[in-house]
Amino acid sequence: MKPFESFLGPKMEEYIQYRYTLGYTTKDLRTCLLHFDRYLKKTHGSWDSLKPSFFLEFIRSLNKEPNSVNRILLAVRGFFQFLIRQDILEQNPLQDIPPLPERFYIPFVFSSQDTERLIHRVRERIRQTPEHFLKDFAVYMAILMQARCGLRLREPTRLLLSHYRAQEKTIYIEKTKFKKDRLIPVPESLANEITNYLAVRRSLVHDDHNPYLLYADKERKLSAQAICPAFHQAVKDCGLYRPRHVIGNHVFGSPTPHSFRHSFAINTLKRIKGRGKPPEHALSVLAAYMGHTDYQYTAVYLKVLDAKQREAWMNFTLSNRGKL
Repeated sequence: MKPFESFLGPKMEEYIQYRYTLGYTTKDLRTCLLHFDRYLKKTHGSWDSLKPSFFLEFIRSLNKEPNSVNRILLAVRGFFQFLIRQDILEQNPLQDIPPLPERFYIPFVFSSQDTERLIHRVRERIRQTPEHFLKDFAVYMAILMQARCGLRLREPTRLLLSHYRAQEKTIYIEKTKFKKDRLIPVPESLANEITNYLAVRRSLVHDDHNPYLLYADKERKLSAQAICPAFHQAVKDCGLYRPRHVIGNHVFGSPTPHSFRHSFAINTLKRIKGRGKPPEHALSVLAAYMGHTDYQYTAVYLKVLDAKQREAWMNFTLSNRGKL
C-alpha cells in the first residue's frame, strides 16, 4: 500500500479511515487521492497553493480520460469537504472547478463466432512441453470462463478448488468488485472442460496442495498478467484487433480481456431479443449473474445491439468525422 507523502498526507489517511469506518470500500478512493498527493509533493504544494489555477494545472497534468479525471476530482472534493467539517477550511477550493465533459464509451464487442475463434486459437497455442503445459491450460480455462460466464479478468484466478461444485455445475465467486458474493450456474460444456482440466492436473501434479482452481505452480495461483498476453496474441492471430478511436465525444474501445464480459452480456441480450422477448426484462437476472449491484449497471449494455452494429457505428463516425 503506497503511503501519502505530501503535507496533506496525514489528513488523507484520516479521511480514508473515516470512510472505512462508515462501511465504504477505500481502495479506489486511495488510488484517486494518491494522484493528488503526488502532484502536491511534486509542486511543493502548501495551503497557499490551493487556488483554482492550481487545480486547473493538476487536471492538465493527469493526462487521463475525462471520466477518470472526474472520478479523481470527486474524491479530492470529498476530502476537502471532510476538512471543512473539521473546521480546517471554510470553503472547498474545488467549488468553482466544474467536471470535464465526459465521453460516451463504446466497448469492443466480439460476435459469438469471434468468441469461438478466439477460444479455439488460445487452445491451439497451449504448449505441450512439461514446464508450460499446465500453466497454458490454466490460461485457456480462465479465458474460457470469461467468455462463457462473463467473468471479470481476475475472478477466475481467485477461484478456489472448493468454489467449483461439480455435481451442481456451479461456481462460487467470492467478494469481488462491490464486495459481492454470487453462486452461478455454468454451461454444461464449461463444466465438462473444468472436470477435464482437474483430471489432467491430478495426473500431472503429485502431492498437490495448491488451493486455487487455476494452477500456476505448486504454491501460486494463476495471475491475471499471464492471461493478457495469450488473449492479445489470439486477437492478433484471428485478425480481430482494432485500435482505440476517440471521435468527438465518443470513445470506441480496442479489444481487451474485459471485452469478453461486454460481449457475453450483449450477446445474451441479443439471443433473448431473437426469441421475441424484451431484453430489458432480463436485466435484473443478468445483473445478478454478472455481479452488478444494480441492474442499471447492466442496462448500459443495451446501447450496443451486437458486434456488427458496433462496427458499423464506428465506421460511420469515422467516415463522417468533421462533417457532422
